[in-house]
Amino acid sequence: MVLPVKVSAQQSTLLVHTVDISGVGARLGGLRMQLQPGSTIDLQRGSRKAKFMVKWIQQLGANEIQIGVEFLEPQDNFWGVDLAQQDRDTKKEIDALMTLLGRSAKNSP
Repeated sequence: MVLPVKVSAQQSTLLVHTVDISGVGARLGGLRMQLQPGSTIDLQRGSRKAKFMVKWIQQLGANEIQIGVEFLEPQDNFWGVDLAQQDRDTKKEIDALMTLLGRSAKNSP
């Protein structure tokens, strides 16, 4: 889901966008500053603010970086979107996959 977000890091504030969001973090795009995995950044979505840790970085082009971030201080409804149904659907998909893998392992010689 694409949502506008302000990133504050290294005494700079930039407007970026989400590429993916979840209850534990997000993938952000449109970043134009160099960050390191493990660094801490502040995100602002509307009036909500939270601290995140940069988990990974991917250089997509000369002027675009995507980063994966994880909440350091989880907040309910930080994104302004109800993720409860998505979390339930993801759990169902993982449970179904584990069931299939378990059956496959039992049928292997």
